[in-house]
Amino acid sequence: MENQLILPVGIENFKEIRKDGYYYVDKTALIEQVLEKRSKVTLFTRPRRFGKSLNMSMLQYFFEMGTDSALFDDLHISKNVELCELYMGKYPVISISLKGVDAANYDEAYRLMVQIINDEAERFQFLLDSEKLTQIDKMRYETLIDMEMQPAVLAMSLKKLTTLLEKHYGQKVVVLIDEYDVPLAKAYENNFYDKMVLLLRNLFGNVLKTNASLAFAVLTGCLRIAKESIFTGLNNFTVYSITDDEFDETFGFTSEEVQEMLSYYGLSSHFEEVK
Repeated sequence: MENQLILPVGIENFKEIRKDGYYYVDKTALIEQVLEKRSKVTLFTRPRRFGKSLNMSMLQYFFEMGTDSALFDDLHISKNVELCELYMGKYPVISISLKGVDAANYDEAYRLMVQIINDEAERFQFLLDSEKLTQIDKMRYETLIDMEMQPAVLAMSLKKLTTLLEKHYGQKVVVLIDEYDVPLAKAYENNFYDKMVLLLRNLFGNVLKTNASLAFAVLTGCLRIAKESIFTGLNNFTVYSITDDEFDETFGFTSEEVQEMLSYYGLSSHFEEVK
């Protein structure tokens, strides 16, 4: 078929899919639902290959200041004009994925965590020239791009970044954390689970609990880690697993979506096989 959209195998970047002619199953209803439920912190647990990372990328491109609104043209969310006017492109967004923290020991895992924070903080280098920040603020920002980051700095890093971004923009910050449980799963496999729990409890606790600069946060993962282990003290914290009816159509594919996809590629006769 001429001009047929390409299947986005292994592509998790929403902008790339929308700009480069890939087939996209519209999951933008997730944006409406996140805003309607509006927990301070929302955790989605789903199996692998359920579109978690792509959905997180979609959330980032929707909320982040300077976004290209054309990415959402003709999608479900574009019909909700009032919501788009209120929320699209209105927030600073911090977005990290912990998928790459696959280490054989704690020291290696720590270095990978530092690198992830470094990389995200480096997206905001304009803070060094911000007239809204003091010299002390800028010195604190520099600690977030330091590859030799100390444990106390790492523990406060995401919270500090939200504070600096709110100061610069005058707007609270959206925090997205994808694959939050990967470091814990790998630490369990390699016998440094207790150390990793402590590191993540401090990192997550500081940014998600009593943080005046936080608008709201969304986390994803495969596993439901006991709240008491790393989310202790978080009161406004909602978990949606694969067994919950809410948000059940915004991750994975429905039968209707699969039928529509197969029809588009002329493969409707294969529905039972695909199912």
